[in-house]
Amino acid sequence: MRYTDRRLSDSLRTLPFNLEYLPGARNAINNCLKVQEGEKMTVVTDLETIEIGAALFGAARIAGAITTAYVIEDYTERPIKDMPQPILEAIANSDVALYAVQSKDGELPARKQFVSVIERHQVRYAHMVTINPEIMLQGMRANYTVVDGIGQRIQDMVSNCTTINTRTEAGTDIEATFDPDLKWIKTCGMITPQIWSNLPAGEVFTAPANVNGIYVVDGTIGDYFSAKYGNLTANPLFLEIENNRLRSVRCDNRYLQNEFWRYAHLSENSDRVGEFAIGANIGVNKMIYNLLQDEKLPGMHIALGDPYGSQTGADWSAPTHVDAIAKECDIWIDGRQIMNKGKFTFLDKELLEKATKV
Repeated sequence: MRYTDRRLSDSLRTLPFNLEYLPGARNAINNCLKVQEGEKMTVVTDLETIEIGAALFGAARIAGAITTAYVIEDYTERPIKDMPQPILEAIANSDVALYAVQSKDGELPARKQFVSVIERHQVRYAHMVTINPEIMLQGMRANYTVVDGIGQRIQDMVSNCTTINTRTEAGTDIEATFDPDLKWIKTCGMITPQIWSNLPAGEVFTAPANVNGIYVVDGTIGDYFSAKYGNLTANPLFLEIENNRLRSVRCDNRYLQNEFWRYAHLSENSDRVGEFAIGANIGVNKMIYNLLQDEKLPGMHIALGDPYGSQTGADWSAPTHVDAIAKECDIWIDGRQIMNKGKFTFLDKELLEKATKV
């Protein structure tokens, strides 16, 4: 393929797509990104995700945005080693951007190039890596006004906390402590020039000062692992964490155990806990074993690797970042229980029902 012919990118204007994607697409464009008529918007997608990309592109044009589409395969081979310059130039000159693609092994550095331009130019940005049809029909139909309200309640609880304890019936028993100089970030669907977000959204996160204990990953894990290994219920990863570093990994699936261990040692800080997060999207009620949505499910998760220092204020970095999700958590913030088996203790039925209505 000649990488400048744009034949895939230009096809988004007329490409048919499942109309069931449109409510989720319009939710992203109108409610989360708040796209206004006349704004410049860049939609980046890939061949695997092109139908969803077409729905998002269509919703942006309906909103009146001056929209340009880029399909990755028009510009480079996968996995992407460096984000193509035409795409970086386009987002630098945009008011709004979204990146709806599938994850490939080794592409995180290229995605970090993309996000660096987003942050430098304060572009309103939705990060939709591994988006799929199921998510468009579930998590992308959540009421993000409600989800953001839940996120704000969580942020109020954690912003000055010192210790969070998490346990699960599968064996998780960890204690995390926090540095008041590091920020808790709320990414619950209300995207601004200062705070970009995954979509679907719904988490409050920070870089922890320290984490110790056993963390049992019986949900799913991030980066390319999510697509490769999916549901870990039958073969959970047992992570031993000491002084914020991964000390050991145990799993009945030796391929996964060894691959995860290697990934966690690709750099000096790849084995360091860089993220501690509480999921806040009460519009999602079950795991689908896709990290993009599952990490937003009410619960707690950690990530090894990069701490998103540009947002949290952490003074270290890593070229890797892999989330790991435990199921049905019990959570205590400074001794106060806020979650019991994956259910918030402070919510009522009426609010839960509102969360699923856009």
